[in-house]
Amino acid sequence: MELLRRILFEDNHLIIINKKAGELVQGDKTEDLTLSDLIKSYLKKKYNKPGAAYLGVVHRLDRPTSGVLIFAKTSKALRRLNQQFKSRLIKKIYWALVDKNFTEKEGYLSHWLIRNEKQNKSKAYINKVPNSKKARLNFKRIRDFDQYCLLEIDLETGRHHQIRAQLTSMGFPIQGDLKYGAARPNKDRSIGLHGYSLSLKHPVTEKLLNFKAVPLKAGIWKSVLYDLPL
Repeated sequence: MELLRRILFEDNHLIIINKKAGELVQGDKTEDLTLSDLIKSYLKKKYNKPGAAYLGVVHRLDRPTSGVLIFAKTSKALRRLNQQFKSRLIKKIYWALVDKNFTEKEGYLSHWLIRNEKQNKSKAYINKVPNSKKARLNFKRIRDFDQYCLLEIDLETGRHHQIRAQLTSMGFPIQGDLKYGAARPNKDRSIGLHGYSLSLKHPVTEKLLNFKAVPLKAGIWKSVLYDLPL
């Protein structure tokens, strides 16, 4: 089963997956097969469950984005992990591909974000505007390629489309991200954004866990990762 190769960790309480770009985490109006559906099928078969397997969605990644995702296998684990997210105890690091003309080596971005529900899009403002939410991140340039550079993004807040909106506000939309102004799409409709690292406290043992996963070598990542030391 292809999913097995993408399981980073599993115990009685958690299952951690390296999500592919293009996968839906949960169902939407497209009614396409979701990652949640795949994992439930895997759990049902593995544990020979007579009924449906329980799976709690702890957080999400946008469909065109890849990266590390946590799912809870019990309601208790889900409740405790939700509390960690609410308390901002879970640390997330992303990789983002932007145009090579991006000039800064590292820095800090602070904006006020407004979410447009109808367009499923957020816009970043320098100054506070009505109904906006504060968005903060740190970035560091970690690798240069022929056409792009790779940024490591350390999120301080977790707003809707935060990285996509904030980098666009600098004039550097993420590679392939047409919604936020990229010049060209990727053939697979992915964007150059990957959830690389995720740190959390185990919801039962309270042991500190850290998971890292490089993007699968597909789409845009296949063309840039061939010479990236992993």
